Amino acid sequence: MSKLEELISELCPDGVEYKTLGEIATDIYRGSGITRDQVTPTGTPCVRYGEIYTTYGIWFEKCVSFTNENTITNKKYFKYGDLLFAITGESVEEIAKSCVYIGQDICLAGGDIVVLKHNQDPKYLSYVLSTTDAQKQKSKNKVKSKVVHSSVPAISKIIIPLPPLPVQHEIVRILDNFTELTAELTAELTARKKQYEYYRNILLNFDGKTDAEVKWMNLEDVCEKVSSGGTPSTSQKEYYGGDVPWLRTQEVDFVDIYDTEIKITDEAVKNSSAKWIKENCVIVAMYGATAAKVGINKIPLTTNQACCNLQIDETKATYRYVFHWLSNMYLKLKAMGQGSQSNINAKTVKEFPIPVPSLEEQERIVSILDRFDTLCHDLTSGLPAEIEARRKQYEYYRDKLLTFKEAKA
Repeated sequence: MSKLEELISELCPDGVEYKTLGEIATDIYRGSGITRDQVTPTGTPCVRYGEIYTTYGIWFEKCVSFTNENTITNKKYFKYGDLLFAITGESVEEIAKSCVYIGQDICLAGGDIVVLKHNQDPKYLSYVLSTTDAQKQKSKNKVKSKVVHSSVPAISKIIIPLPPLPVQHEIVRILDNFTELTAELTAELTARKKQYEYYRNILLNFDGKTDAEVKWMNLEDVCEKVSSGGTPSTSQKEYYGGDVPWLRTQEVDFVDIYDTEIKITDEAVKNSSAKWIKENCVIVAMYGATAAKVGINKIPLTTNQACCNLQIDETKATYRYVFHWLSNMYLKLKAMGQGSQSNINAKTVKEFPIPVPSLEEQERIVSILDRFDTLCHDLTSGLPAEIEARRKQYEYYRDKLLTFKEAKA
């Protein structure tokens, strides 16, 4: 029998009480607005609601933002052990994401944050409120729109299992071990990515090479064909939901592409500029948030007009070499763009310079960089795959550990 089983058998043999957050709260209140202009490099630590979604996990020790509290009216503070809920968001599935503060400073809570004080194990509450059941309760009856809202009354109604404190502490110990392992893997992945970038910079540095060793060309000169796609009329509903893979720029992110989120019909291809391209083209995103990012299609597919598709002439360059070169030159290519999202055009891509060593040298470079690329990005065999497996394992055991027989009233 495990230590946890022994504690449950001893302290709650007839089941565990389930209580609402309102019942366990010693205080619960909303924060007070802190605008972006009121965030300062130093001062009183503070949290703005968006950071709960983007910056913090289910607990944190240090605030990333600060403010001059003299500029804040109606100050609302939080301290060690307090739970924070973001009650405004863009997703029903993530609304009211919560985290617990386990640092030592006294901090300020921004607007659209609910602070809950209690006498339980802080980390236990953070774990139990991240379970599938808790998130379903947070999302219940929420309407999907541009902005999703929750409230103090809605937070107060969330029901959680509340075993005795020794049981809470043991569950935290077990789950902390899972999260520590994931953190170690994530740190290793970060180190490997830095190593990958270091060697990529060295291998793709051709300074001092003679014309006989490397020839500089424009990208279009190493291509058999350069093309872009198109978007079928969105008013023609029959154009969508077919079997033809149709790639958008947001799916281009330094990875091999084996499928697309949207499929179109053969009729859509016939009546638009979304023409087929063969597999193993190097695809450059030209517009939007992914502008200048690259990918490789591992299946024949069609693309929208914001993709520049490079069909490489394999007698001059290998497609993997071109991919690695453009990945390394991402920031330089992006800097050539226009507007707030640094949009580029096909002319910029076609005229972008690329050093072309012998095919043998290209293959040598590719063989080294591909090993790093697999380790850093492969979702089936690299570190990301192991991290994803650990995440699923953690979520399974978290939900299992935090499901109890309910004590009869």
